Amino acid sequence: MKSLFSLILFTQLFIAFDSSAQDTQPLGRVTWNHLALQVKDIEASKAFYKDIIGLKPVQVPDDLKAIRGWFDIGNGQMIHLLAGRTAPVVNDKNGSHFSIFVDSIDQTEKFLTSKNLKFHKQVRFDKVTQIYFEDPDGYLIEVNQRAK
Repeated sequence: MKSLFSLILFTQLFIAFDSSAQDTQPLGRVTWNHLALQVKDIEASKAFYKDIIGLKPVQVPDDLKAIRGWFDIGNGQMIHLLAGRTAPVVNDKNGSHFSIFVDSIDQTEKFLTSKNLKFHKQVRFDKVTQIYFEDPDGYLIEVNQRAK
């Protein structure tokens, strides 16, 4: 699904916090390493992030393969999936989420429809069309078309 999602996941957030001036950051230089999401079914989540979102898997140490899934999102940053979630994820379109850019919101809508994935489409206050959908655990993903 990489052709659909030529995405820059979290780029705005990660770059905003990547400051080269150490004295302007209370902790010194701050850059993001990874986002960890605890998931119920590690294999289903790994397939979703690889096949639906289009992320590149990263090699996990052999002793962690059954309980971890790591994915490269660029610039040395990753998403880590951690097995063991037992509590439900509760989100709504105004709640906790992460956002990705796509080249074509229309192509994204067609792809999600072809995969029978439920989504919510809306036009934001600044006329940007957004799509919201959930991963297998209920983590909310926002999709925006990158301005041309």
